[in-house]
Amino acid sequence: MLITTHLKRFALPLLGSAALLAGQSALAAEAVVYTSNNVQVVETAQDIARKVAPDLDVQVVTSGTGALMKRIEAEVDNPLGDVVWGGGFGTMAAFRHNFESYESPEAADIDARFIGDDNLWVGTNAHVMIIMVNERQLRGEHAPKSWSDLFDPKWKGKIIMGDPSSSGSAYDQVYGIHQLYGEDGLNKLAANVDVSRSSGQVYKSVANGEYAIGITMEYAAYAYIAGGQKGIQIVYPEDGAFVTPEAVAVIKNPKNGAEAAHQLYDILLSKEVQEAELVQNFRRPTRSDIDVAALTDLPNLSDINVEPTDPMKAAAEYDTIVGSWQKAVAAAR
Repeated sequence: MLITTHLKRFALPLLGSAALLAGQSALAAEAVVYTSNNVQVVETAQDIARKVAPDLDVQVVTSGTGALMKRIEAEVDNPLGDVVWGGGFGTMAAFRHNFESYESPEAADIDARFIGDDNLWVGTNAHVMIIMVNERQLRGEHAPKSWSDLFDPKWKGKIIMGDPSSSGSAYDQVYGIHQLYGEDGLNKLAANVDVSRSSGQVYKSVANGEYAIGITMEYAAYAYIAGGQKGIQIVYPEDGAFVTPEAVAVIKNPKNGAEAAHQLYDILLSKEVQEAELVQNFRRPTRSDIDVAALTDLPNLSDINVEPTDPMKAAAEYDTIVGSWQKAVAAAR
């Protein structure tokens, strides 16, 4: 049975008695997952869970990652969740004191770069930061091949990206470009781009033809390609795409005990779930035993030039990098 509770802002409501009554059954175990993933991603995992663990009653609480982390903090003396799913590695590190170590047998097939310190969390999927192009809006120009190509003044007003002060993915993009090209790179990029408060608006605007170019995530751009829209192209920058994983962790002293928490954790890392998330929702797996290119038109990660970034360092430098970006944007205006 799936019970989904939506949190608003940083409110910390308990699951209502009606929801609890609805969740009661003769099932052998319950597990509560806190997640920031969208409905489609959650339902895909839930479908697999029903098949592989019919005796596990999974309850789902959804909200933004920040709100969920604050909820876990507030519940430290009386945890109401078992597993948290969907936070970036930097966020997980900031709240690591709220998680407990678990070495899942499924982690044996996870790329080592996606396993957190002391087995406190593991990546369930990886976002690749790319350049999305609407070929019909290029007006005879060649598509950019690198992040540095976006610095060319000819692209001024033709690029859209998210705001790193309000979007985690946009911050990952700006952080990576700063790592490659420093403040000079940020200044040149800021001179050309329009900034959207909503990262979701980036890929929508490119798909709609409002912009020729968007800095966004692979899965978001690929959804249009898989859906049959002509002229949408994914560019994996020659100077290195940035890869940022999303993680799952066991909440310290899980509400329903370690056994139920570990069972759900293992399911979320399983090949069955990661393959389903790839095929249905285009979420790139972290497992090394899934052939992405055989299941989709996306390349395998080993065939992409990746610029390594340290999510812990990125989290520690957040204020500095966002400050530099805001300064660059202000100067461009």
